[in-house]
Amino acid sequence: MNEVAAAERRRRAAAKYRPAQIDLLLVGEAPPTALDRYFYFADVREHDGLFRYVAKMILGAVPPRDQKREALEQLKDRRVFFIDLVEDPFDVAPLETHVPGLIPRVKRLRPERIILIKVDVFDAAFAALRTAGLPVVDQRIPFPSSGQQRRFEHAFGRALAAV
Repeated sequence: MNEVAAAERRRRAAAKYRPAQIDLLLVGEAPPTALDRYFYFADVREHDGLFRYVAKMILGAVPPRDQKREALEQLKDRRVFFIDLVEDPFDVAPLETHVPGLIPRVKRLRPERIILIKVDVFDAAFAALRTAGLPVVDQRIPFPSSGQQRRFEHAFGRALAAV
């Protein structure tokens, strides 16, 4: 699959699970460089840690891999939506350069609250989102990998409590 086809597949998958009204917007760094993996792909069989930890924290349990589609529907029903700061997984520009484009995307979604996932994303985008008047939660959250899973759960839990 080429990059253009992968981007279109990601766009269609996300649109399928986008709630009409977004109560909680999660903003991650970028889609995985593996073109067959993405938060909204229902058929990811490995390396799907972000989705699994988000589901655990919001839905109360990690869904079996063969029930990801149902878990995505539950997130949609709870008005939770996920986007990435950087839309192209192969874009290596500094994260800060993507923040001016993120602000209008977030404004169009009109979320009640925003949680930034990954310390780098928080550091790049928090101040600009807050200055733009957007309801971003002031909580630095590590990505749930490389031994940071418990720290993710703790920080994400605090961010959810602030919502």
